[in-house]
Amino acid sequence: MIELWHCPDARSFRVLWALEEMGLPYELHVLPFPPRARAPEYLEVNPLGNIPAMKDGATFMTESAAIVQYLVTRHGPSDLAVPAEDEAYGAWLNWLHFGEATLTFPQTLVLRYRTFEPGKAEVVADDYAKWFLSRLRGVDRALADRDWLCAGRFTAADISVGYALLLASHLKLSDQFTPAVQGYWARLKARPGFQAAKAAQKIELSEALQG
Repeated sequence: MIELWHCPDARSFRVLWALEEMGLPYELHVLPFPPRARAPEYLEVNPLGNIPAMKDGATFMTESAAIVQYLVTRHGPSDLAVPAEDEAYGAWLNWLHFGEATLTFPQTLVLRYRTFEPGKAEVVADDYAKWFLSRLRGVDRALADRDWLCAGRFTAADISVGYALLLASHLKLSDQFTPAVQGYWARLKARPGFQAAKAAQKIELSEALQG
């Protein structure tokens, strides 16, 4: 049984979404954010205290995009993966990691200085919000003639980039999405896997609070 440690709408949402898209059985542990401060027992699972953490037998992983790649390849075959012999393989890998390294990273600084430490470094938050939006132009260009980022279908790359758009919506940056990105975001939210992941985290959080 795959185990996932998760905070609602944190990076671990990528993994939860992929699990739902693939229909894989899993055990979900929902924690308050940030868990290193609000759930210190979690440090026994992941000494770094960051989210996500995933166990699959003897495998333990903490990087959200890497976990998604692992799931769709190790537990495939899955249409969420693009095989190495496919001409879209390079684009798939690039978008899969672009979602975290290029689109999510700058938003973590916006989150820190606008939500958790407001008034401390507003200029930093503003600069990194602009950085995120400038990097989002690549997504806009890719969607000029297609519904999904690569391979002519929804893949794990869309899950990775889609999480960055989810975070942007929480940070109130989504009103600056271009029409193409707005349409893409609407398609992502409409997916049954996305909606199932949203529902799963609410159910588990409710049960945790009751417990």
